[in-house]
Amino acid sequence: MLEIGSIVDGKYKILNKIGQGGMSIVYLAMNEKANKQWAIKEVRKDGIRDFEIVKQGLVVETDMLKRLSHPNLPSIIDVIEDQDTFLIVMDYIEGNPLSEALEEYGALPQESVIEWAKQLCDVLGYLHSRTPAIIYRDMKPANVMLKPDGNLTLIDFGTARVFKENNIEDTTCLGTVGYAAPEQFGGQGQTDARTDIYCLGATLYHLVTGCNPCEPPYEIRPIREVNPMLSGGLEKVILKCTQRNPNDRYQSCAELMYALEHYEEIDDKYQKKQKKKMTAFIFASVLTILFSLVGVGARITAIEKTKDNYNESIDLAAKSSSIEEQEEFYYNAMEIEPGRQEAYINLMETYKQDAIFSVQEEEKLVSAIKSNKAAICEDPNAYANICFETGKMYWYYYDYGNSNDNRSSRMKASINWFDDALKYGGDEFKTKNMATVYKEIGIFYRDVPQKAIEGSDQGMYFAFFQKMKELLSLTEVETSEIVNLELYELARDSMMQYATKFKTDGVEKNTLMNVYKKLESGVKSVNTTTDKTKSMKEETVKLLESTKKAIITAYGT
Repeated sequence: MLEIGSIVDGKYKILNKIGQGGMSIVYLAMNEKANKQWAIKEVRKDGIRDFEIVKQGLVVETDMLKRLSHPNLPSIIDVIEDQDTFLIVMDYIEGNPLSEALEEYGALPQESVIEWAKQLCDVLGYLHSRTPAIIYRDMKPANVMLKPDGNLTLIDFGTARVFKENNIEDTTCLGTVGYAAPEQFGGQGQTDARTDIYCLGATLYHLVTGCNPCEPPYEIRPIREVNPMLSGGLEKVILKCTQRNPNDRYQSCAELMYALEHYEEIDDKYQKKQKKKMTAFIFASVLTILFSLVGVGARITAIEKTKDNYNESIDLAAKSSSIEEQEEFYYNAMEIEPGRQEAYINLMETYKQDAIFSVQEEEKLVSAIKSNKAAICEDPNAYANICFETGKMYWYYYDYGNSNDNRSSRMKASINWFDDALKYGGDEFKTKNMATVYKEIGIFYRDVPQKAIEGSDQGMYFAFFQKMKELLSLTEVETSEIVNLELYELARDSMMQYATKFKTDGVEKNTLMNVYKKLESGVKSVNTTTDKTKSMKEETVKLLESTKKAIITAYGT
């Protein structure tokens, strides 16, 4: 084992140990003459059975990397061997493996994962284009380093191999179970570029869902079964990557890269939207021809009749006793006069009755709003109101069945709706300030995991705390018990999770404790009238003491 402070080969000073594997230890070293840091991987000969075989693998790995030059690959600088050790001097990669980000945050933001996928696809394409092709064979989060600038570096080429065109199958079975393709375990053909595509697909699945394919139930499911908020297009890309038969996968990284760059276009919702646009265009064209043949008098009569039918549907919905009937009448009113906001707003009030905005309700409402957007936007303020209320539906009531991350996902799903409310409502929009607060808190929850990984999250928490206080002030005027309980739980969870971050960003202890006291008295004073709100209140009250301890621990007594 190298000693800290020792000099290797007369020029590399060992600074500290930065990693350790089964057979090796990695150190941070400084070439003081060149004023540059390097990583030194030490493999000791003692204690390793068949060291010569291990050495051959290391030599293959180092020789392979010496011939490569790509921004997402490390460079091998030197190989030093003596009687006791085998040392590899390589680029020092500042950052952390994606496996650590998964352990700390769970599923990572879809937008970030797609950008990382493009980088990994590019570097795999580079390896496959060598002569002969190099098959990496061990793509997994632990072998991908995320640097502070957001770029990736692929490490550990211990299982990479040169593709041999005439081989029927590989002679050794290497790779990590869960991420490895079926052909990596012998008897199913030789590994090739499509093998790496499978491994990349399994890696993307883990990153975007947080579900480790190496753990029970050892399967790669459609990602929207885990989180319905994820893209259907990305789901199709990952499923195609991870087909058991290599012939059913993408056949090259270039083909996969094209799919990643156009994943939104293969989304089911996108394709349905395009079909609806075409149908609407044809329908509008037919109506234009028909209306041109109708006289002014008939036109006025039709308009009056339409208004009467619309008002009748709204009235029937208000008198209906079941949610299903109300829903039917409101959607009928939207078909009659798609540009009027009353039906949309009233329908949302109907959906709130059971305190759940379900996936099925969401699909129908969002489809109606998007299909009728042009008509609604004739009155931009009406569209802004609808967007604002839809954003609140996501924020407080949306439930896609994954209770582990429901609040964060609801907030992130609402961002675009509040953004549209601000865009179409303009400076005179009556709820402009609250829409801004909702949007910025949603953006915080969307961006902070990635920023924290990159170490660029400083300053975010102070701004978030100020917005959280503004949102908490709603409890002074809000009459809905579920809304108030959601606001109190958001504040409590934030104080418990980010107490240390608040302190680092300059939030005073007294300020934080005052908000905590307001939260504590507020949540205890909520009168609950349903089993759901009673359970919500009990859960928040139960966690108050541990939240207070988290604040005291962060700031000290």
